[in-house]
Amino acid sequence: MIMSRQALEQIEDQTLAPYGLRASQSRGRLHPEDEPDYRTTFQRDRDRILHTSAFRRLEYKTQVFINYEGDYYRTRLTHTLEVAQIGRTVARALGANEDVTETICLAHDLGHPPFGHSGESVLARLMRDHGGFEHNKQSFRIVTQLEERYPDFPGLNLTWEVLEGLVKHETEYDRSDAKDFNPDLRGHLEAQIANAADELAYTAHDLDDGLRSGMITPSMLESMDLWIIVTEQIGWKGEPLQALDRHRIIRRLIGLEVTDLIQTTSQNLRQSGVQSVDELQRLPYNVIGFSEETHRRNRQIKDFLFANLYRHHRVMRMAVKAERTLTHLFEAYCSEPAILPPQAKQSIPEIGLERTVCDYIAGMTDRYAINEYQKLFDPTVLP
Repeated sequence: MIMSRQALEQIEDQTLAPYGLRASQSRGRLHPEDEPDYRTTFQRDRDRILHTSAFRRLEYKTQVFINYEGDYYRTRLTHTLEVAQIGRTVARALGANEDVTETICLAHDLGHPPFGHSGESVLARLMRDHGGFEHNKQSFRIVTQLEERYPDFPGLNLTWEVLEGLVKHETEYDRSDAKDFNPDLRGHLEAQIANAADELAYTAHDLDDGLRSGMITPSMLESMDLWIIVTEQIGWKGEPLQALDRHRIIRRLIGLEVTDLIQTTSQNLRQSGVQSVDELQRLPYNVIGFSEETHRRNRQIKDFLFANLYRHHRVMRMAVKAERTLTHLFEAYCSEPAILPPQAKQSIPEIGLERTVCDYIAGMTDRYAINEYQKLFDPTVLP
């Protein structure tokens, strides 16, 4: 049996909830294309993200710990894949479109610059008088303008629904700007799931990396409600934390969070009575969410991570290095554009010098930015 695109679309019609997006009802692409025979339009979008240069660069971009601090810490790429895995699970359980959810998850951090949130803060400051910088907007620019893979249009020519979900990506640390995509409407369920999956993933996995690094110790977590619940459930008594214990704890924590998210959201959906995508987006609230008790427990963990991991002196020292590295690179390129690569300089007449430099730096990996800094400012390193 061959599963054609039409057969896959029929499966969506039969299995998705009434408020789940359907490929057969997509508003399409800005530039019309013939759709593939054995993939839905949303599945093509997912595959296009996977083949971008920006996606591959995520392997060497910081999540919390810079790449050279250890091969086992999460990078922006492994974080992205973990978000996608959680997003697929939640979407499947709620009858949302798994392909759309996965695509948004895979694309949500494409615009992150080197050195994580520290790098984003630096570029935001440097671009304050030149249109600003936010990694959400940069992700959108990558998929609509900066990736050059097709002769007939810039970017990836993704579907309306995926682009809408991408611009409406919103978490505690991210804010959306959807002025061109029905700004009065909330994100569809798939976008809301991607947002929740992102927060869930980085909270659990940053805790995991913090424990692995030794910056966080079990004794520091003894008063955290969620830590108490999880360790009691797996029977960990407080002996030295072994790697296997840590894996069990984080795995159980994610399982509890995902279960609560699915059950609470399912209850919200039933109470809302929505029967279409449009009805869901017109609600005055997001349907995705945790129970009040889990939300409170998550707040404890997030506040703890901010105070004890994100503000740890080792992490802050890296932030200082990022500030110096990216600021000096930006100033050097702007003061002497001739040192930019020829391909980068081509954009200056169209979008201006500062935005061109910002795009170039934002696309760098941690390693590339460090190497560029050494080539420009260390006289012993060949340019």
